[in-house]
Amino acid sequence: MRNNKTMINMKLYFLQPVSYRLFLAGFCLLHIVYCLLPAFSYAERIKDIASFSGVRENELIGYGLVAGLKGSGDSDGTYYFQPMANMLKRMGIFINPADVEGKTKNIAAVMVTAKLPTMLKPGSKIDVQVSSIGDCKSLQGGTLFATQLRGFDNNVYAVAQGAVSLGGLSAAGGRGFQNHLTAGLVPNGAIVEKEVPVQLNHKSKIDILLNSPDLTTVTRVAGKINEQLGGVFAKSEGPSVVSLIVPDSFRDRVVDLMSTVEMMEVTIDAPARVVINERTGTVVMGSNVTISPVALAQGNLTIEIKAATPAAAGAAAVPAQKASVAMVGGSSIGELVAALNVVGVNSKDLIAILQAIKAAGSLKAELVIM
Repeated sequence: MRNNKTMINMKLYFLQPVSYRLFLAGFCLLHIVYCLLPAFSYAERIKDIASFSGVRENELIGYGLVAGLKGSGDSDGTYYFQPMANMLKRMGIFINPADVEGKTKNIAAVMVTAKLPTMLKPGSKIDVQVSSIGDCKSLQGGTLFATQLRGFDNNVYAVAQGAVSLGGLSAAGGRGFQNHLTAGLVPNGAIVEKEVPVQLNHKSKIDILLNSPDLTTVTRVAGKINEQLGGVFAKSEGPSVVSLIVPDSFRDRVVDLMSTVEMMEVTIDAPARVVINERTGTVVMGSNVTISPVALAQGNLTIEIKAATPAAAGAAAVPAQKASVAMVGGSSIGELVAALNVVGVNSKDLIAILQAIKAAGSLKAELVIM
């Protein structure tokens, strides 16, 4: 009986177009790698899976003007004529704002944004983004005038100025192509005027925040830190927070402690998850995803998933008026997807099938559809 099934599989395989056989061969290779994944464990640096509380980027924002636009600026001066008049007034030039309204298209009003890292000293430089807020056609060739960048506490932390770069200019087939023309970058365009006040070396306790909350991983992080530091200094405060008391040996050297901790390697644990990109039909699964015994019928297709036994196949898809296609192995989602690919199930049907199996409680994983 097993030989008959093998011959049926071979016949179905060779009846497919070459492109499909190449796809199926690639999928089988991926499935082999998938089956080998549980045999290996891997570790990640704490630096790559977590961050320290208080060490983050701070959002800055400001309102500015970009000039020199060669007629591609705002056609309506509502956004810029009063700020421009105020700027010229500080330079000793007095004009009536109404006199410039709507009479120049070389200026555009923009919002200026930047990210200020913690403890960056005054005099340092950071990149800034500029985005048009009027009906400007293009910021190409423009120059940003001096703009104050403020935090949400309304304090000025940086001052931005410089040439706006759009990038992405190219030509092909005699035609010019450009990227998005109403937003650009001023590289190193802002000078830091004020440091974000965070004193790390004087702390007696620091919190480590996991990027992806997980009870098992957070416990392992605390255990690894205690093991490496030789004492009970760290404890988990929930699925995403590890509280670390600064040891006496690192007193007033908290930055050194943080550097030591972030280089420690921890074996992470992740929940079973299946991610489906509905637009491309891509299915990505974790190594610990399984399916309980279940039977499902959709249209002219009948699917039966059995527990892995020496006499039973893991997943079988039986289309109407066609020979059955059996995949030998355990009850894993990899075998299910492989069996469905053999009979030519499209991505839309595959998504519907996985959703139905999840609703029935047989898919032992989180189903995420993008």
